[in-house]
Amino acid sequence: MEEILLNTERRAITGKKVQLLRHQGYVPAVVYGHHTKPIALKVEERALSQVLRQAGSNRLIALKVKGIKDLKHVLVRELQRDVITHASLHVDFYEVVMTEKVEAEVPIVLIGEPLPVTQGEGILLRGADTLRISCLPGDLPAQVEVSLADLSAIDQAIIVRDLQLDDAIEVLSEPDELIAKVLPLEAELVEIEIPVAEVPEEEVEAEEEEVPEAEAEEEARSEQD
Repeated sequence: MEEILLNTERRAITGKKVQLLRHQGYVPAVVYGHHTKPIALKVEERALSQVLRQAGSNRLIALKVKGIKDLKHVLVRELQRDVITHASLHVDFYEVVMTEKVEAEVPIVLIGEPLPVTQGEGILLRGADTLRISCLPGDLPAQVEVSLADLSAIDQAIIVRDLQLDDAIEVLSEPDELIAKVLPLEAELVEIEIPVAEVPEEEVEAEEEEVPEAEAEEEARSEQD
């Protein structure tokens, strides 16, 4: 797998002053780990965006810190974004040790289409989008591919325990968590009964009684005039 490289620099600016960095096109960052003291960094926003599209949260990034000879192999642990513009505001990198296992959320990618769906007899219900695993950093998969070819009948399902993964990977997700299931076509149509508001008989009678009284009062006023 091709190594994803990201160049960074140390930063002296901290606190609220980091807004100055953002105006200059940088994103404040920090790298830390079990064997790494936290280092405050800055990274070009454009370069960070490109790397995040490649690495996501589960692929290793080779972090080059200016002035430090050795590369740091890291995972993205937290990314803060602006709620309106979605621009990156801050990123936390976790430095891994290649001989120590890490936990990660890996995307689940469904491959193909169940036979009942292609024949127009069923619909596909998708469950979990990610799989939580534990493995050595070098064994981290970019994604977990799940074939839907074996779903050949209505009500058949694939759950986490059905997945066949490399022996180097330990699955931490619940074994019975749903990945995908074929439902009958009619399950797509859900009938919603809207209850009709019922008016108590007493209120109906009261309303009927009020009408003649109102008309009588109107007639009395007309006679007086």
